[in-house]
Amino acid sequence: MKKFLIVGLGNIGDKYHNTRHNIGFKILDFLAHKEDLTFTTDKLGDLTTYKFKGRTFILLKPSTYMNLSGKSVLYWLTKEKIPLENLLIITDDLNLPFGSIRLKTKGSDGGHNGLKDIQDKLNTTKYNRFRFGISDEFSQGRQVDYVLGEWNEDENKRLPERLEKAAELIKSFGTAGISNTMNSFNGK
Repeated sequence: MKKFLIVGLGNIGDKYHNTRHNIGFKILDFLAHKEDLTFTTDKLGDLTTYKFKGRTFILLKPSTYMNLSGKSVLYWLTKEKIPLENLLIITDDLNLPFGSIRLKTKGSDGGHNGLKDIQDKLNTTKYNRFRFGISDEFSQGRQVDYVLGEWNEDENKRLPERLEKAAELIKSFGTAGISNTMNSFNGK
């Protein structure tokens, strides 16, 4: 059975729960709720396993805080013997309009400290990442407040449909492959 490690980036704790920076956690929570899965706390994160069309998806929310996510990712990739090409990192992206999806097989960290740490621990920039647009609607010098801020009313209204699309992308990644999934979801 093919195994995949799907990692949603975020920060632990109630004060971060509904923030833009925690979209990775939110997407995995949405999929888990939809499929009636329960996360359990294990080493370096909260995990649940989702079986779909002969595939096993290990959903991971690292408990290391965003900037140290690489430690958790490397640990679970190694422990579960999952090849790098079956890894998908879900993260927020300020450079994309709200709700936009961009799936890539490699690239820079784009100034994202979570991706920077993953890149450092994996010693490569060649890993799959799913960037979810949170837009850049903040005034100069307010980036941290914006990223760690909660979704506004309009975003909250549009989020359910975007979360549904994100859940579909995860399933497609494991069943249709990265190239087909990029063709089907990028820019949607």
